[in-house]
Amino acid sequence: MNKIELRVMAISRSVTQSSNYAVVLGELEGARRLPVIIGSAEAQAIAIAIEGMVGPRPMTHDLFKNTLETLQTELREIIISDLKEGIFFARLVLERNGEIIEVDSRTSDALALATRFDCPIYTYEDILESAGIVLEGETEEEMEAVANQEDAPEKEETLASYTVGELNSMLEDVLNEENYERAAQIRDEIKRRKES
Repeated sequence: MNKIELRVMAISRSVTQSSNYAVVLGELEGARRLPVIIGSAEAQAIAIAIEGMVGPRPMTHDLFKNTLETLQTELREIIISDLKEGIFFARLVLERNGEIIEVDSRTSDALALATRFDCPIYTYEDILESAGIVLEGETEEEMEAVANQEDAPEKEETLASYTVGELNSMLEDVLNEENYERAAQIRDEIKRRKES
């Protein structure tokens, strides 16, 4: 069965499940998108890895990565391998001393690890066919704008009233509290002001 490589295109709040998030995966060579609903902790873990943020202590996925590296085991790829009753299943494909080892995983955890190891994400044609959507004529910027449009005005209103010094202080506080979602919002506001 041929594997199709995907990449993380966007993360946004789930419209159908308010306490969850949707990670939108896109084909590297195609217009199909695969939305995967995940919990807020996993969404936060993926966003942190994508943004390259480092907290004062390792999060669970960082700990797992550190453990694999200590054991000289490489995460070669993740495969979203099955879809049953609306739930995605994934496998981690590991390599240690030339031996390939496959481990079952929740898809959200597999994605959080893939972003840390910078390894490929794959799925199969039948999964993309049954659960994928096609968004024609879309650019990556438009995709991200749609994914984040609900949150943008609120972020600007709440952070716009602070000085850059206050924002830097807040950023340090929320990183110490391990509130990485809020840290990303503050960092984006600081970056926006520097670019203005």
